[in-house]
Amino acid sequence: MSNPEQDSDAAPVQNVLFIMCDQLRWDALSCAGHPFVETPNIDRLAGRGVRFNQAFVNGAVCGSSRMSYYTGRYVISHGARWNQVPLEVTQKTMGDHLREIGVPAVLVGKTHMRPDEQARERLAIPANSPEWLFLSECGFSPEEHDDGLHPDVRVRADLPYNEFLRSHGFSGANPWHSVANSVLDENGELCSGWLLRSAPFPAIVPDELSETAYMTDRAINFMRNAGNDRWCLHLSFIKPHWPYVVSDPYHAMYKDEELPPPNRTEAELATSHPVIQALHKSRIGRAMSRPETRRLVLPTYLGLVKQIDDHLGRLFAEMDRLGRTDDTMIVFTSDHGEYMGDHWMGEKDWINEEVVRVPMIIVDPRPQADCTRGTVTNELVEAIDLLPTFVEALGGENESRSQWLEGESLMPVIRGQESTRRDFVVCEADWGFLEMARHVPGVDTPRLQRATMLRNERYKYVLSEVGPNLLYDLEEDPDEQHERCSDQNFDRVVADLHEQLFSWFRRRRHDTTYSDEWINTTSEPGNTAKRGIMIGYWDEEELAAGMRGELY
Repeated sequence: MSNPEQDSDAAPVQNVLFIMCDQLRWDALSCAGHPFVETPNIDRLAGRGVRFNQAFVNGAVCGSSRMSYYTGRYVISHGARWNQVPLEVTQKTMGDHLREIGVPAVLVGKTHMRPDEQARERLAIPANSPEWLFLSECGFSPEEHDDGLHPDVRVRADLPYNEFLRSHGFSGANPWHSVANSVLDENGELCSGWLLRSAPFPAIVPDELSETAYMTDRAINFMRNAGNDRWCLHLSFIKPHWPYVVSDPYHAMYKDEELPPPNRTEAELATSHPVIQALHKSRIGRAMSRPETRRLVLPTYLGLVKQIDDHLGRLFAEMDRLGRTDDTMIVFTSDHGEYMGDHWMGEKDWINEEVVRVPMIIVDPRPQADCTRGTVTNELVEAIDLLPTFVEALGGENESRSQWLEGESLMPVIRGQESTRRDFVVCEADWGFLEMARHVPGVDTPRLQRATMLRNERYKYVLSEVGPNLLYDLEEDPDEQHERCSDQNFDRVVADLHEQLFSWFRRRRHDTTYSDEWINTTSEPGNTAKRGIMIGYWDEEELAAGMRGELY
């Protein structure tokens, strides 16, 4: 982590705007080279900051990935390994770390965090207490918390977005489903957005009342009302995550004949790896592998991306008007990608580049970052790097948080001072929570239904607890079509990567109740004797020397 004293000439930024999309692929932006989708507002953001071309998440599904973003810790360290796994109350979050430096973390949108109710009951924390509100909201002050997943069977009676839609004349028990995420098909019949066949039709709700527009408005209103108070605002969009439905005109912006072919080969279907076989055979894998599904759904997915970019344009214009552009660090990223039929898969949950690699743009408005504006870096960075970056940018220091934060601040890269110290990135995938797990042979316990990826600049190595391990040579095979772990020519590479991963496992920071500083203080010569624990001294003279630190 960087030394704050080296950057003492830089006053802290006033605020941080932390924008996250849900399920946005790294390559779905025009600044990342997409052949026809235009995202001018995100592109302008990249022109004002640094675009990290090799940014990776630490978890291959929403919940685990987001908890790594919010804690600055690897999945194996924070423990929330999948979407329904609670985050332990002992884990410090972005809200904790920023509150310590006087900056509240505010939420508009999604976290996918599940609170640790068992711990609340065990510790007798009142459910309606401020302490539990802080813990249950992942340390965020919820301006509007909406995870964007409201099926009819479990929709909240007081969901603010539903109340908003009703105030605009859309009635019903759950207009989130029946209006915002449903369509009228070619016969004029209501069709649920949960069904993939609905993707080509426009959502019933107009664009200005869509979830993306609504969350953007909530962020704008927060900034208008914040005055000169400091804040870190997490604007966490629900899209382009399914249901794959988007309002007019975005539903018809892109045509299937424009779409690039999927990244997949027939040879991939011949794999003997039991987990990959199960992913191919899963309902979502089979559905997204059908050519007609990709032709229907991918244009809508890209329309959702374009919709986000347009509404970000509104937000950035309002920030200009409010004078917030010049004192706010802006970060844009995603919680993971989306297969969309690549590798004969759908959704996420596994470790291919389409899922684990994400867009990341950081704009530091201060003059110290002028030297890197509009640049693209291929430094390997991880989701866990953002929290220490925020701490440093807002005027805090990271050394006292070393037992918690496993990432490293990206401020030196943003200021063109130095590279990261990272030789590889790590992502963890758990598939035991999926229905397909029941169809994978040879699994004794659901806790072994996981894999860990180590990826450096050339190779991707996957330690799979079920089935053989995997190796891809990304220099020769960037599309990950040829597995090399069984190739004897790569034995030395596999051995080296395996040892690196084993070393990484050994270095995880589970002992968070004490800091490195406390260890160093405790081990100072003479410290034990000064505390009255006089073990091993022969006489008074030797004791006196020991207390002076002259004896080991």
